[in-house]
Amino acid sequence: MELLVNSLSELDATAAAILSFEPNNRVFLFYGDMGAGKTTLIKSLCKALGVTDNISSPTFAIVNEYRAVNNTIYHFDFYRLKTEIEAMDMGFEEYLYSGNYCFIEWPEKIPELLPENYISINIQVVADGARYITVKHI
Repeated sequence: MELLVNSLSELDATAAAILSFEPNNRVFLFYGDMGAGKTTLIKSLCKALGVTDNISSPTFAIVNEYRAVNNTIYHFDFYRLKTEIEAMDMGFEEYLYSGNYCFIEWPEKIPELLPENYISINIQVVADGARYITVKHI
């Protein structure tokens, strides 16, 4: 699936489309340059899932947990990880195989820990600040 997002006002519809792409898959890997909009898109996905808490980047905490009526969402930011061992030490695999939603920023930092099946989301900044989003089932 390919999406062009021209403004923030389109993010709610974009989030709904992404969540309906593979409704049984709950692991989403986000790729894109710094500032591409990974966290902003994750905020919209969490909102679509019913999260009412403040959603922020877990850059320093590495993982944030959000609760909605029928969902638990784990939001990871592995940008600051130096080794995959750090992810293992924090219990990443328990989160990953919990059956809950896992939104993972900077998954390229943990290539050996990625599951066999997931949704890959690549965000590219294009002309006029728009975002080109590619969504694939891997």
